[in-house]
Amino acid sequence: MSPTFLIEQFLDAAWAEQGLSDNTLSAYRSDLSIFAKWLAGKSMLEVDGGDLSGFLASRYKDGIGNRSSARILSSLRRFYGYYLRENNLTIDPTALIESPHIGRPLPISLSEQDVELLLNTPETTNPLGFRDKTMLEMLYATGLRVSELVTLKFEHISFRQGVVRIIGKGNKERLVPVGQEAMSWLEGYMEQARKKLLRERQCDYLFVTNRADGMTRQAFWHIIKRHAKTAGINKELSPHTLRHAFATHLLNHGADLRVVQLLLGHSDLSTTQIYTHIARERLKELHSKHHPRG
Repeated sequence: MSPTFLIEQFLDAAWAEQGLSDNTLSAYRSDLSIFAKWLAGKSMLEVDGGDLSGFLASRYKDGIGNRSSARILSSLRRFYGYYLRENNLTIDPTALIESPHIGRPLPISLSEQDVELLLNTPETTNPLGFRDKTMLEMLYATGLRVSELVTLKFEHISFRQGVVRIIGKGNKERLVPVGQEAMSWLEGYMEQARKKLLRERQCDYLFVTNRADGMTRQAFWHIIKRHAKTAGINKELSPHTLRHAFATHLLNHGADLRVVQLLLGHSDLSTTQIYTHIARERLKELHSKHHPRG
């Protein structure tokens, strides 16, 4: 069987069984394709631990770090785990490969003052600025992933209850409160800006471009970075920056960790616990700055 067939069969199964995102599947495809090319014709189902160690060593020489190595090894483990379950293999070649040690970095989170600056930057007198303002308000109010925000449709919003219905990773559904401020902007956007952007054209998605297309994750990420630059926020932002701020600020104001877990759609509480570390680091920073013996 060709490498392409093996990889695509694995990806189809991974999508069907786990509902993985397009980005995750794309990362698997890239990692596995690079490995198949490195094998130079050797079957992917005939490799051993030595082949895998040699491949990872070659990638390390190419300059990739421990985090990227760990991601590649994770792709390989899932790939060979699948074919082991399908009885195409009798031994898992990744079994004796140790994962590189990586620390878990704290995600960058904006202060409440930085968030206010960012949210107040879009020029709301024009439809595009009104849309950007609404999307930023929605992100900060709900903690949605950018991919979840840009795929919102009318049927996902309950204006009467003030909640959005999200189908997140693994096709898991959750209800997230929006809050009065963001809901007010959303109503204004739908009544004014969205109609002007569409100009009587049709689009199923809630947030649209001036070409009447749905907003893409990549396009909105560029919009966030542009508004952050205008606001004078000089930090290395990520697509999850407002999601991180949402979680951190809730915990700073006394929210229960399990409530934040539900709002974020995390399946494992340990994933949410990283935000408690951010809150503690912020307290240390404030103590050091303001205490006379800090």
